[in-house]
Amino acid sequence: MKYLVLLLVIVVVLWLVRSRPRAVRPDRAPASEGSAPQAMIECVHCGVHLPRAEAVAGLQGLYCSDAHRLAHGDSR
Repeated sequence: MKYLVLLLVIVVVLWLVRSRPRAVRPDRAPASEGSAPQAMIECVHCGVHLPRAEAVAGLQGLYCSDAHRLAHGDSR
């Protein structure tokens, strides 16, 4: 009988500990100004999407690399 009471006390304590309200913490820190969203473009040759800042410009469009610009026949 004493083990049943002990088990009941342990269950109640665990239930109280788990059900108490927790402090609300923000999921993530606010984004810094340096991480603004970038415009994404599609490579004319292969169709991969990449940030506009990393694109290679040609006469016929924007490419993901100089190799794709040349492979597409765009000599600037």
